[in-house]
Amino acid sequence: MNSFAQKKQQLYLVLSGIFLVNALLAEIIGVKIFSADKLMGLPGNLTAGVLIWPAVFVTTDIINEYFGKAGVLRISYLTMALIVFAFGVIYLTTKLPPADFWLDVNKTDNQGRPFNIDFAYQSIFRQGLGIIIGSIAAFGVGQLLDATIFAAIRKATGGRFVWLRATGSTLVSQLVDSFVVLYIAFRVFGNWPMAQVLSVANTNYWYKFASAILLTPVLYLAHFLIDRYLGKEESVELLHNATENMSV
Repeated sequence: MNSFAQKKQQLYLVLSGIFLVNALLAEIIGVKIFSADKLMGLPGNLTAGVLIWPAVFVTTDIINEYFGKAGVLRISYLTMALIVFAFGVIYLTTKLPPADFWLDVNKTDNQGRPFNIDFAYQSIFRQGLGIIIGSIAAFGVGQLLDATIFAAIRKATGGRFVWLRATGSTLVSQLVDSFVVLYIAFRVFGNWPMAQVLSVANTNYWYKFASAILLTPVLYLAHFLIDRYLGKEESVELLHNATENMSV
């Protein structure tokens, strides 16, 4: 394997690893809804998963920039499969019979109140079917939209304006993602009123909107570092190939 091919492979592996880990973590911790007002003094509530979701769509844009739509969808499909696998394994662990000594040594909390650690474990990790379906559906639709819009803007602008295709694709895809996951998880399969779904989804989206704008410099920094790593000529070649091969 020549030096450029090896660097290209290593780059894709690193970017894919960052993408996969953050996407999986976001899905697992997304079951918690926290108060943005108590944490940041901002109105509304957010899902915990949105805190690290910006890392996912920034990495998505970088992969799309250098490996095209096919490169993004390849790792997206793999991530979806691994999310299903992770949820399956976690669910099975909640069905394991707890050890008596484990229940006994954890039978009270720090203030001496009765505490069932196995119930707590199940409550945290046994996400409902609705949340799993909503998460996977939103992730799949969001990634497909992001990759498609990114490629379309790049083609329309002749490869100029990195900020425009990165921000534009994220703003559209995350608008859909933010509403789809909450609607399926907590409205179709849950008991949230529509007003609550719209409220949390709206807050989630504006957080992602602000993150997409604020993280734009990260894309340019990534460009600079990757160009140095690959070499200028090799980087241009990779960008050209990504632009030419925009179909899966």
